Amino acid sequence: MPVHPIDYRYGSEDMRRIWDEENKLQRLLDVEAALARAHAKLGNIPEESARVISERANTNWVKPRRVKEIEAEIGHDIMAVVKALSEACGEHGKYVHLGATSNDIIDTANALLIKESLMIIESYLKELRDVLIRLAEKHKYTVCIGRTHGQHAVPTTYGMKFALWLDEVQRHLERLEEIKKRVLVGKMRGAVGTAASFGEKALEIERLVMKDLGLRPALITNQLVPRDLYAELMMFLALVASTLDKIGLEIRNLQRTEILEVSEPFGEKQVGSSTMPHKRNPIRTEKVCGLARILYSNVIPALLNNPLWHERDLTNSSVERVILPESFILLDEMLRVTIGVLKGLEFFSGNIEKNLYLTKNLIMAEPLMLKLTEKGMGRQEAHEFVRKLAMKAFQEGRDFLEVVKESNEMRNYLSESELTLLKPKNYIGISPKLVDIVLEKVRGQ
Repeated sequence: MPVHPIDYRYGSEDMRRIWDEENKLQRLLDVEAALARAHAKLGNIPEESARVISERANTNWVKPRRVKEIEAEIGHDIMAVVKALSEACGEHGKYVHLGATSNDIIDTANALLIKESLMIIESYLKELRDVLIRLAEKHKYTVCIGRTHGQHAVPTTYGMKFALWLDEVQRHLERLEEIKKRVLVGKMRGAVGTAASFGEKALEIERLVMKDLGLRPALITNQLVPRDLYAELMMFLALVASTLDKIGLEIRNLQRTEILEVSEPFGEKQVGSSTMPHKRNPIRTEKVCGLARILYSNVIPALLNNPLWHERDLTNSSVERVILPESFILLDEMLRVTIGVLKGLEFFSGNIEKNLYLTKNLIMAEPLMLKLTEKGMGRQEAHEFVRKLAMKAFQEGRDFLEVVKESNEMRNYLSESELTLLKPKNYIGISPKLVDIVLEKVRGQ
């Protein structure tokens, strides 16, 4: 029976398939086959042997069950793969794994798994980008209250919210392109990275293997591909998770009963609570925010995997068996859920309007202060003058602009018609233009 939720609850079938036992074995076999082909091209082994090894380096010939049986006997996972493949290849099996050490195979196979996984992550990021483009465009002029410190600040727009997230997602796509150049690398360098076991043609063997597999050779290694690369990868995945956490947190807050400006989609037969039939809980975004914590926590072990004893020790291995599949599968889940939530996001325009005026125009204090400075009042003097009026309006529970109109001193600077122009929907600055700037940039990528 499955134990970890990534086996049955989280992640798409495509992402889980990449990291399942059989596919991981297949990628190890793919590397062994590529190594045999490289040796054959350079005349190190017979072409017929490379052909047989290549034909039989798959899970139809090399069964996971047989690999486990051998590992139980010898206590070494990669040597178990080598022995199982050698058995399947008969007399040609003597050329399997020639010159290689375990991590030549593991690290190169990992790069293949990571490459497949990043393709899925990239496709979801692009879909998320497209959803945010549509939302930013549609809500460019949807004015709402902006909040700082959890308090009403000044007006903003929903287009600004979506454009901010959109810009962040676009940066992740740009980061991803950079990370691919560094992370999608393999190695054939032997036990301590000198490639002594491959002889004079070592670099050519490695070049052929990596070209065959669609990877780049690492510039220099010891027995491992440097783990700062894996740490960078994990930090990238966590950074994407933090954006999804940010989106989820904002939607959860905006879905509060007291606010209710937007809401996750809620299915016709969906149940919100086992005891309170009225509940519409934001369970999707709560899941996204919760899973982000695991992605964050996986960065620390990835960083600790970089400093190892001398040319390597094994303390990274068990960690990477956990954090690589877990992080990719959970991020896959988070991306899919976030995309679904944003596609079905419900807007409550009445509440957006109500909340904009909830403070009875107190949010017009800043534009009033600035208007007074235009008319000749000093900035600090204007700030203090408006602050006192704002506190008076708050304490008396009255409309701020009505209190302002009663001020004799105010009449020395502003007419009643000028005060009438102080409306929340008139104070969104250049937000539509800023949204357009982001949209233009993203569409130009």
